Amino acid sequence: MSLFSLNADHKALRNSILSFCRAELADGAEERDRTRTFPRALWNKCGEMGIQGLPVPADIGGMGLDPLSSAVALEALGYGCPDGGLLMSLCAHLLANVVPIWKHGSPAQHDRYLGDLCAGRTICAVGMTEPSAGSDPYSMTTRAVPDGDGWVITGRKTLISNAPVADLALVYARTDEGKGFHGGITTFLIEHPCFERGQAFETMGLRSCPIGELVLDEVRVGPEAVVGRVGAGGPVFFESMNWERTLLVACHVGVMERLLDEAIRYSRTRSSGGVPIAKHQAVAHRIADMKVKLEAARLLTYKAASKLDRSHDVALHASIAKLFVSESLVSCALDAVRTLGGYGYAAEYEVERAMRDAVGGILYSGTSDIQRVLISRWLLGV
Repeated sequence: MSLFSLNADHKALRNSILSFCRAELADGAEERDRTRTFPRALWNKCGEMGIQGLPVPADIGGMGLDPLSSAVALEALGYGCPDGGLLMSLCAHLLANVVPIWKHGSPAQHDRYLGDLCAGRTICAVGMTEPSAGSDPYSMTTRAVPDGDGWVITGRKTLISNAPVADLALVYARTDEGKGFHGGITTFLIEHPCFERGQAFETMGLRSCPIGELVLDEVRVGPEAVVGRVGAGGPVFFESMNWERTLLVACHVGVMERLLDEAIRYSRTRSSGGVPIAKHQAVAHRIADMKVKLEAARLLTYKAASKLDRSHDVALHASIAKLFVSESLVSCALDAVRTLGGYGYAAEYEVERAMRDAVGGILYSGTSDIQRVLISRWLLGV
């Protein structure tokens, strides 16, 4: 028996997500990738399924799943949905926005926003990354200046998932210049059109996920916009990163399994030298390596998910999972391209798109370099 064996409820959850994907999400990904189209209709169907509120308690709008069950659900979504951009939009909305609003929002914010966020009726974008402050949040320049009982916020956030379609933004801003990221940053909820949807970006992959800027030009908000406590934005952000790094890569695990299945199918049916290419050792060994990476990735993801909200060292395990799974996804996608050969390189076949989508995984939610820094700090204390 494996360390993380799925129980009957997990299996039923996985099967229900897979059935939903086959019925609603299986078609059109190639066209949306080509035209860079955000599939709002499919987003809405995911909302009806409860995807955007997986771990949020049912009494405030979500499905009430524990973190490990949420990982199982997102892994199944990654396997069943071939649209990497939609997966990215869903995870960014849920993990970087819905989770911190659930965890740190006031009862009034829960009443006002969570139901629509969990149902997909409202789309939220997280305002953290800036032109000169990506992997280094300490360099943030967005300011929130006290104004009566509220704040005036000015700044520009960039490379933000869902920014071009966002109805709501979870914005991190400096509120105390005398303090650093710990104590000097506050989290605000800001409704559109108070913020401007700025420039949209064309990206290498994940093309159905709209990515762009959030522009705040002397935006005034009241005290009700503060999420958590004034000055507590740093811990809010770091907790959300633990959730994002752990559960976003659960989707990656599902994609890895789909790529493995495609490589196996193709190698059994494609012949070279009069025999299926599966009989050639170079191909067989490559597929074996894909399987090993998949199993290791799944165990690391489940281990990190089992520690969410339960262990002080969850950040370490979230970074380990993020690093290994994202890099393994790139490797598996390249192995799938190699196995399918010219068909793997052709745009009309999924593995070419999966290869481009996979590269984003080593960049967003903290680059692989940043994950190594975080892991080493945990181990070495420096």
